Amino acid sequence: MNALPLVSVIIPMRNEAASIAGLLESVLAQDYPPDRLEVLVIDGASDDGSTAVVERLAARDARLRLLHNPQRIVPPALNIAIRAARGTVIARVDGHTQLDPQYLRLGVETLARTGADNVGGRMDALGGGWFGDAVADATASPAGVGSYFHFGTEEREVDTVYLGMWPRTVFERVGLFDEELVRNQDDEFNYRLRKLGGRIVLNPAMRSSYQNRQDLVHLVRQYYQYGQWKVRVLQKHPAQMSWRHFVPPAFVGGMILLAIVGPEWAPAAWALRAAGGVYLLLVLIAATRQSAARGVVGVLATALALTCVHIAWGAGFLSGVIKFADRWRTPEQAPPRLEPTGEVVA
Repeated sequence: MNALPLVSVIIPMRNEAASIAGLLESVLAQDYPPDRLEVLVIDGASDDGSTAVVERLAARDARLRLLHNPQRIVPPALNIAIRAARGTVIARVDGHTQLDPQYLRLGVETLARTGADNVGGRMDALGGGWFGDAVADATASPAGVGSYFHFGTEEREVDTVYLGMWPRTVFERVGLFDEELVRNQDDEFNYRLRKLGGRIVLNPAMRSSYQNRQDLVHLVRQYYQYGQWKVRVLQKHPAQMSWRHFVPPAFVGGMILLAIVGPEWAPAAWALRAAGGVYLLLVLIAATRQSAARGVVGVLATALALTCVHIAWGAGFLSGVIKFADRWRTPEQAPPRLEPTGEVVA
């Protein structure tokens, strides 16, 4: 009898024709026993040929199945896959990601060794081009995103991880993903998990690579959405927030206020220049520490990427306060539950 658990890899997909084949090949080539692995791709109405790529691979490998997500966004896709999964361990893998060959095996071993409820590993950004490389450096800096999985080197308990591997029973206990949250659904889920006494462990030996955004427009849009949807997480779970979440919106809001008042009040104009100067100095110091090996141009590019991340996240958060203004006093609905039978209950 094979003692290793069946692992169900769940992959939400929408318009990933350029990368989905490489991602699936990295999953199907894991050094985990082939008969203890299934792969579920949940397509959100792709119109770029992504489904044809998956269907072609599924015709050659029976472990691969294609499911459909009419709602198109990630949380329903994850819930559809968890309901359909046969494995006792669920592993999430996102688009633009490739797994090291030992990723799943190490994840299963880490779950068994630590007794954790969720495990994940290092996320190595791939970069690409002068700005893509800068984004990779910025997200790997503690001054950038700040999450330990971007730069951690030691195994330890954390608040959240990239991707994630869970025993299926975790979803029976905690519930499924909140289907409202276009962004930040993993942070919200992991908060609920920890609130119920669950443990999350990062093992840096579990490595995956992620193709980060490679141009300014897509980077700004990504972090603007992260900031905006963080407001909904705040409304649902105020205790999930830490002081660092409020720094970007406070900075952006303060700079906007000073810029408005400055023309009429000289002290505000001076404060605007001083705050801007201090911020730029701190960003340049962080960029130099992260990108000195890429020379002056690399440092300046990383400083630009860091600034985009901070300002976009802060501006997104402020816009979220307005966008979701009517939700502060609205009772929140609990996320769907997964019954032990596998049936999803709203």
